[in-house]
Amino acid sequence: MANVAEKYDDNVPGPFYVDKQCILCHLCSDIAPGHFKESEDGDHDFVHTQPSTDEEIALCLEAMEQCPVEAIGADG
Repeated sequence: MANVAEKYDDNVPGPFYVDKQCILCHLCSDIAPGHFKESEDGDHDFVHTQPSTDEEIALCLEAMEQCPVEAIGADG
């Protein structure tokens, strides 16, 4: 389960975030590329745009559910 206290600083403010458990598998950015992308240092993915429509929220929730290390949170 993602921990808001461990979220990366490059996540944009809002409910969705990626924390330090991320293993950079790119699953989230494959599912929701409009919201997740790789960090500049190539160490992790992060949320670059918060979802605003029901469809976008559904994609981010799918990414969260499929994350193999539960590094995505929605309580940010």
